[in-house]
Amino acid sequence: MVSAQPRLMTAEDVWELEDVGWTYELHRGTLVKVPGAGLEASEIAVNISSPLHAFVRERRLGRVTGADGSYILARNPDVLFVPDVAFIADDRLPPPDQRHRFAEAVPNLVVEVISPSDRSTEVNDKVLTYLELGVELVWVVDPPHRIVIVWTSSRAAHILREDEVLDGGTVLPDFRLPVTSIFT
Repeated sequence: MVSAQPRLMTAEDVWELEDVGWTYELHRGTLVKVPGAGLEASEIAVNISSPLHAFVRERRLGRVTGADGSYILARNPDVLFVPDVAFIADDRLPPPDQRHRFAEAVPNLVVEVISPSDRSTEVNDKVLTYLELGVELVWVVDPPHRIVIVWTSSRAAHILREDEVLDGGTVLPDFRLPVTSIFT
């Protein structure tokens, strides 16, 4: 007897879910229920998104989204991720009439703040998927160790400690943020 493969879901299927209060992602068509972040992870995301938003807005470079901004990164099977923070340049933005639902676009930069419920293998898989699908820069914030792991499109990773400065690389030249300010 051959076991049936589970049906892969689409971003449209997720949009229609009525399970209010939960965030969902699609990992190559497989539905993943994402628990809410704790106070610490949420505050860290704001500590990054606030200066990032100010920098991007002042220069009119694009948009910065928070933990409820969902991005369709690929189709068939669908990849739908909800980064804690993301920057998407103007040239990647979907048309204004298509911004009221999940964005079918790949951000230039994403930030993932590790929560206690996250497993390192899942975070690494997610980072590699982001990079494979066109995200140019990924910042993984690790609160217990008070570090930021910076991943670039070349799949190179670099660890920044509290006494160092996070920068926007080629994605956001001139953006600088002291790592210590992320954790205070």
